Amino acid sequence: MPDRRPVSSRSNGLIRGIAQYLARTRVTPNMVSASSVAASALVPIGLLLCSGWVGVIVAVVGIQLRLLANVLDGLVAVEGGKGSPIGALYNEFPDRLADTIILVSIGYAAGLGWLGWAAALTAALTAYVRVFGGALGQPQSFQGPMAKQHRMALATVALIGAQGLATWQPGWNIAVLQAALVVIVLGSAITCATRTRTIVRHIGAQEAHP
Repeated sequence: MPDRRPVSSRSNGLIRGIAQYLARTRVTPNMVSASSVAASALVPIGLLLCSGWVGVIVAVVGIQLRLLANVLDGLVAVEGGKGSPIGALYNEFPDRLADTIILVSIGYAAGLGWLGWAAALTAALTAYVRVFGGALGQPQSFQGPMAKQHRMALATVALIGAQGLATWQPGWNIAVLQAALVVIVLGSAITCATRTRTIVRHIGAQEAHP
């Protein structure tokens, strides 16, 4: 399958077992891709409707389920031979929605909704640059420093760390979430630049050696 994100968890025995089970059912890869949006909806539920560790756990579970869906969709397509002509569409659009839901929710939980939207926008731009490179006939670049897995790892650590700080230093939890979003914005901007340079370099190499 071309232009797949390199993810080490694809070789995990448990995850492959789940994928093989789903491949034997009527579940399609597109359904799995769309389920990542439902999983991401746990983040605003946890952060904005719950409180304390319960809310953080709900949000973190939502993030991890989103990532699991992102791995399983491709595996189900391969294991079950269920590839679809519109699979690439489902592989991208739910991801953009999931990123937006998660990052904007963290922004509002941190008291800076606009910063959450900024993080969502720059995250979407990293995907835009990657896909645009593919449209130009180049290999899609999944390099960081702030690719999807990096954003979600940082969000997870920030949520857990913020709640841990809140138990003994009230107010610091908000600062941790805000700092994490700033890092995501800056890191995503750098990622856009890095991926753009890679595209330009590949095109230049093709021109030099047609």
